[in-house]
Amino acid sequence: MIKLLDILRENKILVPRRSPEERQKNYQIILQKKIQQYIKDGGKGNLNLRDTPIQSLPPGLKVRGDLYLRNTSIQSLPPDLEVGGDLDLEDTPIQSLPPDLKVRGTLFLNNTPIQLLPPGLEVGGDLDLRGTPIQSLPPGLKVRGDLDLRGTPISKKYTKEEVRKMVPGVEGNIFL
Repeated sequence: MIKLLDILRENKILVPRRSPEERQKNYQIILQKKIQQYIKDGGKGNLNLRDTPIQSLPPGLKVRGDLYLRNTSIQSLPPDLEVGGDLDLEDTPIQSLPPDLKVRGTLFLNNTPIQLLPPGLEVGGDLDLRGTPIQSLPPGLKVRGDLDLRGTPISKKYTKEEVRKMVPGVEGNIFL
């Protein structure tokens, strides 16, 4: 049985207007324009880039609300990034964080391959490291909320009391 779509494609009657690569490139351009418009508007509110193919952010980005990057292709963050709310990096291939990162809300790094946090990292809310391969915590780490280390090598190696001594800057609960 011959399908109508096969006949149309074979006779070059039905041809995609753009290749998948071209559509991907155009989508990246649209995302960068969205970010530029957000910056132009003063960085107010949340910036939701969840489930997009975003790969990079501009240097010096300041987000007054939450920054959602969950399930994206982002591997690193720009220097001087400031997030006034939560920073959601769950399920991304993020490898590292910039040394001057400021997050006033919760920092979600669960299910990422991140292995190191920058010294002196300050998080205004919770720090979620569930399911990461992180093996040590940096000196000067400050977390105003809870520290979640479930499913990490740290959770198998140390007790809550030992973690509390290593990072006295954690104000909330420690979950192993």
